[in-house]
Amino acid sequence: MTNERVSKRRWLRTASTVLLLAMAATLAAEEPTPEALAGFQTYVDRVEARLAKQHGLKDTFLAPADRARLQRGEVVIEQLSPATGVELPGALIHDWRGTAFLPGATVADYERVLRDFERYPQHWAPQVVRASVLRQQGDTYQVAMRMMQHHIFTVVLDATYDITFGRLDAQHGYSISRSTKISEIDSAGTARERALNAEEEHGFLWRMNTYWSYEEREGGLFIQIDSITLTRSVPTGLGWAIGPFIESIPRQSLEFTLRATRDAMKK
Repeated sequence: MTNERVSKRRWLRTASTVLLLAMAATLAAEEPTPEALAGFQTYVDRVEARLAKQHGLKDTFLAPADRARLQRGEVVIEQLSPATGVELPGALIHDWRGTAFLPGATVADYERVLRDFERYPQHWAPQVVRASVLRQQGDTYQVAMRMMQHHIFTVVLDATYDITFGRLDAQHGYSISRSTKISEIDSAGTARERALNAEEEHGFLWRMNTYWSYEEREGGLFIQIDSITLTRSVPTGLGWAIGPFIESIPRQSLEFTLRATRDAMKK
C-alpha cells in the first residue's frame, strides 16, 4: 500500500472520529420517559421471575449452554432481545446472556472475588475505573462504581448499584445487581470534571441490571451473566453513527467481563 493511500485512510478515520464526536456533543437526550421506565421495569420483572424459578432447582439453575464449547475455553454470548433492542418510547432495552467455564474454581473462591469491590479496578480495568462500598447489611451491598466505555469516543459513567448475593446450596450461588443511579461524566479526571444534568446527557446508558448465576461442577465453575440495559433510541438518520455505539456496549461489556473474570480467577 502506498504512503498516499495510508495517509488518506488515516485522514478518513480522523475525519470520521471528529464528526462522531461533534454529533455526540449535540445529541443530548433528556431523561427516559415514564413510559420507557415502566416498560423497562415490566421487562425486568419478567426476567427476575424466570431467574427465581431457575435458582430454585439444581437442574435448572443455569440456562442451557453448550458445555463442550465452554470447557474448551470459549465464551458463549447470546442476544435475548431483538438485534436492535426492544423498542420503548424514546428508548431501547438490550438483553444479553453470557456463559463461561472457570476450571478449578469454586463457589467460595468466586464469591470472594465478587464481594471484594474495592479490587474491581484490578480485575475489570479499564471498564471499571474505581469501586467502593457505600453500605452493607449482610448479603446486601450498596456500591458506587466509575465505568468507562470506549467505541470511537469514550464515555465515563458514575453508577450506584444495589447488589444482593444468594445461595441455593454450597455448589449453587447467584447475585442480583440493580442500578439505582447512572450519571454521565464530562471531562473525567480533569479539573473541569462534572456530572452532566438530564438535559445534557446523551442517554448511552440509563439503566443496567446484571444477574450472575454460578454452578460448581465438572471440576470447575460455570458462570452465567444476564445483562439488561436501557439506552436512548437511535436518532433517525444517525443509525450509522450512534447505533453501533449504543448497540455494541452491552455485548462488548459482557464479553469483556466474562474473560476478565476468568483471568481474575486464574490469578
